[in-house]
Amino acid sequence: MPTRQPYQKESDAELRSRLTPLQYEVTKHEATERPYTNKFDEHFEEGIYVCIISGEPLFSSKDKYDSGCGWPAFTKPIDAGEIEERTDYKIGYARTEVRAKTGDSHLGHVFPDGPPDQGGMRYCINSASLRFVPKEKLAEEGYGEYLRLFEGGDE
Repeated sequence: MPTRQPYQKESDAELRSRLTPLQYEVTKHEATERPYTNKFDEHFEEGIYVCIISGEPLFSSKDKYDSGCGWPAFTKPIDAGEIEERTDYKIGYARTEVRAKTGDSHLGHVFPDGPPDQGGMRYCINSASLRFVPKEKLAEEGYGEYLRLFEGGDE
């Protein structure tokens, strides 16, 4: 089984050459993609969503739901230690920005209006900050340990 390589910090030039302009603007300049037009809003295949910058696992499809907000929404991260939250006043009032710790990339925001029976949080995340790894490719891409998330049906 392949092992994922540790994240190596890339230069700004390397990131610009590897990412699309939208991915770069979202992750490095806190831009927001348009609602209802992004890659993962209506995507519900089994797998995990990883940071487009570092490859660090962030969210599972098991925790994804249709919030109707126009962006992918999750009830929780796979590992809260990989998520950083910061207060953001960019639009005139306080919101909680969500960043990937390892890649230092902007992901989106978290709001306390998620499903109450699942903790009440809505991680509203830009598709441009994520890469999806399908369940059947987890081991092949070095994420085999995350297959456990899909064992035994609903938890």
